[in-house]
Order: sequence, then C-alpha cells, then structure tokens
Amino acid sequence: MNIYVGSLNFKMKEEELRELFEEYGEVASAKIIIDKYSNKSKGFGFVEMPNEEEARKAVSELNGSEIQGRNIIVNESIERTERKRDFRGGNEYRRGGNDRRRDSR
Repeated sequence: MNIYVGSLNFKMKEEELRELFEEYGEVASAKIIIDKYSNKSKGFGFVEMPNEEEARKAVSELNGSEIQGRNIIVNESIERTERKRDFRGGNEYRRGGNDRRRDSR
C-alpha cells in the first residue's frame, strides 16, 4: 500500500520516516518530497508498505499522532490521475466560458 504522510516537521529525514513506519511492519520505501528550487522539504511524503494489514494498522495508529512537534496526517495515497489542461481562456474560461476573444465588439 502506498501511504501519504502530511504535516511533517520540515527537518524530518527520510530515514526517520522509515523508522517510524517500520514499527508496524516492512517498509519498501520512504520518500519525503523536496522542493526543486529551495531544496527543502515540502512537509509531506510517501511510504510504501507491501503488507496491506500492517499498512492499515500504521495508518490507523499514526494518523493524528504528534511526531517531532507536529500532528501528522496519515492516509492511503490516492493515485494521481493525469490532469486535463485547457489553455483557452484563463480566468474567463473558469467562470463559464466568457472568453473575450469570442465577443464581437
């Protein structure tokens, strides 16, 4: 199971995240997401646990717990789908199609 872990202390290291989840079972990977411009933690990450039962127990027991002074958010990660992009009208398009280019003034 892929697990989302949010509201992490910005100083937390991947090894610390791995150790936290290893208390519940085998951890295949632990990754903290880093901002590519500042090279600092974004405050969230992902943990992959191959055993579904162990993963569910970790999610249940760690969600809302205080780790390094922060109440972390832990839940099953939802796979991100590809977002449809539309470059037609910026804000006008989002307000319902009032694209000024179509006005005949």
